[in-house]
Amino acid sequence: MKEIKIDAAKLHYSTLNRKIRLLINDGYTRIFLENVYGQRFTAAGLKEKNIEIIINGVAGNDTGCFMDGPIIYVNGSCQDGVGNTMNSGKIIVNGNSGDIAGHSMRGGEIYIKGNAGYRVGIHMKEYKTFYPVIVIGGTSKDFLGEYMAGGLIIVLNLEEKKRIAGELAGTGMHGGQIFLRGQIDPGTVGKEVRIFKEDKIEKILAYLINFSHYFNIPVREITNREFIKLIPVSKRPYGRIYCY
Repeated sequence: MKEIKIDAAKLHYSTLNRKIRLLINDGYTRIFLENVYGQRFTAAGLKEKNIEIIINGVAGNDTGCFMDGPIIYVNGSCQDGVGNTMNSGKIIVNGNSGDIAGHSMRGGEIYIKGNAGYRVGIHMKEYKTFYPVIVIGGTSKDFLGEYMAGGLIIVLNLEEKKRIAGELAGTGMHGGQIFLRGQIDPGTVGKEVRIFKEDKIEKILAYLINFSHYFNIPVREITNREFIKLIPVSKRPYGRIYCY
C-alpha cells in the first residue's frame, strides 16, 4: 500500500482536498492527515475504492460527505455532519461527533466510539441495495433518527449513563430501525414509534463485532445487556409533527 503524510496545520480546506485528490491520482492509497484543526469537507465526494484516509486531529464539518467508497479513520473527534449524504464506505471516529451525524446518508457505515450530538441520522434512507448504518458507543442527544426513512442506528451507552438518547427519539420516523442497549423512558420517544424488546441480536451482531474490532472493546462487554428497538408505526409521519 502506497502511503504518504500531509501536514494540514496551515492548509485551507479546499487546498487540503485538492492535495488529497492529486495524491490519489498519483497512486497513493493510504493518506495520513496530520494536525487537522477542523478543515471542512475532507474526502467529500471521493469515489475511489480501497483508499484509506487517517485524520489525526479534529475533523471538520461534513467530513466524508457524499463519499462513495473510501475508509476514513478519525483519531480524535469530529464536528457536525460527518458522513452527510454518503453512499458507501466507512467512517470510524475514535472520539465524539457533533450534530447531524449521518444526515441523509443512504449507504455506508459510521462507527463512533464516544458520544454523538443532536439529530443523528436525520433523514437517513435506504437506496436500492444501499443500507446505511450508524453505531454509537456512548449516547446521543435529542431527535435521534428524526424523519428516518431506512437503515439502522445502534446506540450502545457503554458507560451506562442514565439517558441513552435524549428527548423525542424517532420523531417523524417512518422507516428503518433504532436499537438501544438498555432501557429508555417511553415518554422520551416520538409518537411515530413504538418500543419493542429485542431478544435476538443476530441482525446487528456483525456491526457490533466491527465496533469491537475498531475500538478494541470485547464483544461480551457490548452484548451483556438487553437491547430494545424503536420501530415506526405511523403512516402519516408528518401529520402531527411537533404538535404534541
